[in-house]
Amino acid sequence: MNRRPVLDLGFARLDLAREQRQGLPEVVYGPGKTDAQISAIVSGLLRHNTGPVLVTRVESATAAALCRDVDGGTYDQEARLLVWRPAPRRAFSVMVVAAGTADRPVAAEAHAVATAVGLDTSAVHDVGVAGLDRILQVRAELEASDVVIVVAGMEGALASVVGGLVRCPVIAVPTSTGYGASLEGVTALLAMHASCAAGITVVNIDSGFSAAMAAHRIAQQVKGAR
Repeated sequence: MNRRPVLDLGFARLDLAREQRQGLPEVVYGPGKTDAQISAIVSGLLRHNTGPVLVTRVESATAAALCRDVDGGTYDQEARLLVWRPAPRRAFSVMVVAAGTADRPVAAEAHAVATAVGLDTSAVHDVGVAGLDRILQVRAELEASDVVIVVAGMEGALASVVGGLVRCPVIAVPTSTGYGASLEGVTALLAMHASCAAGITVVNIDSGFSAAMAAHRIAQQVKGAR
């Protein structure tokens, strides 16, 4: 394997040492790049790294072109995620919990990314606080998880509810779901930061990817401790 820290493609400089530092190769953010640029980046990462290669926020037409150009890719349309060489599943369980059906695309991204990097991932949808019995029905599964990722828009209250039910790390993802005063996710973001359930981790609005990567970091530490 080429051990150079950077691969200069002219339009991009690939961080080849990231896999060694963080346990995963650099992940490609799709928007703003041409198909040819993404293809060259993916090919470089596949040649010079050994772990999974991910491209996020990819639309269907671009995904089809990339899969024709670079063999071995698989596409999750709901998550808008392209994956080459997914990691083997390991014994670290992540449960993705979505408040409403409108939050599903963000939850799908969290689920797909966590699965691609080798976490044992499950999901439950439409268990928001407007009907608390729904989240209580899956309480046993929540308590058995190593990490819970909570995806919620509106006022983001589901993160506080889950944070008060479980002892494992809770990673909250505010979404831009909601009417005017939801402020495209800002209300949920601030509510999650202000949660009275201590120790909740909060990531960026609509960033299921960030939540999955936070879970990956926790899993890496647990693996090292074991």
